[in-house]
Amino acid sequence: MSETLLHYLIVFFISMVPLIELRVAVPMAINAYHLPVLWSYVVCIIGNMLPVPVIFFFARKVLEWGADKKYTRKFFTFCLEKGHRGGAKLQEKAGKGLYFALFLFVGIPVPGTGAWTGTLAASLLDMDFKKSIIAVMLGVILAGLIMGVGVTGIVELYKQLVS
Repeated sequence: MSETLLHYLIVFFISMVPLIELRVAVPMAINAYHLPVLWSYVVCIIGNMLPVPVIFFFARKVLEWGADKKYTRKFFTFCLEKGHRGGAKLQEKAGKGLYFALFLFVGIPVPGTGAWTGTLAASLLDMDFKKSIIAVMLGVILAGLIMGVGVTGIVELYKQLVS
């Protein structure tokens, strides 16, 4: 396996990790591995989005199941409560602009606001799957761009994207 392929696989899998997602993977791809910017984004976005349908359809069920078990109750209940609080806060502030709020929630690259949390909140709020996926994907793209600009600077990023 070539070193470049290995680096792409590493950033792909890092993009799947909750909390750090592509917020760590994009800077790693660009700065540590010196991979091309455009392909780094594509790989990181795919890696970050791959778990989203699974989270949307199954995370809530798993958390509700685990909240009833002796050894997992505390953690799973914490996750459910955090998701409900975050979802309620999002719904309260957003009103009819709930999907736009979901997009911004996922797109602002701070810990705890990525695709995993946004998708879980959408699931807990019984939001439409297709609209939620689109909002989350656009948020992931925005977060990747923000991280890329933060790492490389806007001029350098533009040069790399157009070359």
